[in-house]
Amino acid sequence: MRVLLQRVKKASVTINGETVGSIGKGLVLLVGIGVGDNEKDAQFLADKTANMRIFEDSQEKMNASALEVGCELLAVSQFTLYADVRKGRRPSFTDAAPPEEARLLFDKFVEMLKATGLKVETGRFREHMHVEIHNDGPVTIMMDSKDLMGRGRNG
Repeated sequence: MRVLLQRVKKASVTINGETVGSIGKGLVLLVGIGVGDNEKDAQFLADKTANMRIFEDSQEKMNASALEVGCELLAVSQFTLYADVRKGRRPSFTDAAPPEEARLLFDKFVEMLKATGLKVETGRFREHMHVEIHNDGPVTIMMDSKDLMGRGRNG
């Protein structure tokens, strides 16, 4: 499971002119679900997201977590995080989980984030979305549960 996390001043998701998710200061989470990902991956990345110290403290050092500053989260499903571009000119998405499996795990990930007490908004699964992001920093961090949990890409 992969999460591309971006610290933002504000962000929103619009579908056909309708705003379906909007946050103020917080994090945008572009979430990719891969083949073989499970609830352990989701829980690990939900905990990492909520507790990673990437917000400034009173000394202006990145030393405070999303939980400590009470920020908001905008989670957007993003299967293209699993694009394989090693061959040819067209990306392959064979490492992305099938849509039905991905939707279930994405929803579980969102539930886990909500359980922390943080406000969580989302886009809509399998919809063409316009995502407006006002980066803060910018701070952009890629997290891959397989790498972070020591399982590597094949295990």
